[in-house]
Amino acid sequence: MIALQWLRSLIFVAQIYLAMLVVGVVFAPYALFSRAGARAACKTWCKWVFWTARWMVGIRTEVRGEVPTGDVLIAAKHQSFLDIMLIFHAVPKGKFIMKREILWTPIIGLYAKGIGCIPVARGKRGIAIKQMVRDVDAGRLEAGQLIIYSQGTRVAPGVKAPYKVGTAVLYNELGQPCVPVATNVGVFWPRKGILRKPGLAVIEFLPSMPEGLPREEFMATLQQTVEARSDALLVEAGFDVKRLG
Repeated sequence: MIALQWLRSLIFVAQIYLAMLVVGVVFAPYALFSRAGARAACKTWCKWVFWTARWMVGIRTEVRGEVPTGDVLIAAKHQSFLDIMLIFHAVPKGKFIMKREILWTPIIGLYAKGIGCIPVARGKRGIAIKQMVRDVDAGRLEAGQLIIYSQGTRVAPGVKAPYKVGTAVLYNELGQPCVPVATNVGVFWPRKGILRKPGLAVIEFLPSMPEGLPREEFMATLQQTVEARSDALLVEAGFDVKRLG
């Protein structure tokens, strides 16, 4: 049974990257000159991935909570590539704080730039945060939802990792509300590897945090809210959070 699911997963992964190439080429004339075109291409591919995931590997997807449509900072839990797609597809004008290296990835890099993602060089945290703030300031001409992964990387279900201060810096700089996002997608679509497991993968937009909170209060509330709700979603998915302490 596991061998069959692994084979299905292999075929699924292969075809979504083939579909990425096809969609990327078909939309290129529109996307190269239009941010709306780049978004349309990415959302079209996301729809394809969600549809094929359902019948090929048994992953159903669900978006819960009130989806933000105005200018907000979205601070999300990151477990795999699936939560990126679900958040982006749900919001009208999403753009990500992302690793600079992604710009050099075929197709993904081109479209990430096209939708207005903000690349940040990793390494020296202070320099990265200052660059992040400058890039956000420069990108304020277009309204939208700026998405940041507060832990800075994909984190496996049940594993605890610190929340980085860059989220608070952006929150203070933007002067906008922050919408936390919890998820359990890593149970079904892991951060690494081929095997995809059937089940209901969820992202949940949590109640908005108002602008202007002190940094310490903001970070503590954000982490507590996202971690508690993500753990609840993991339990709902049948994952034993206690086994990892």
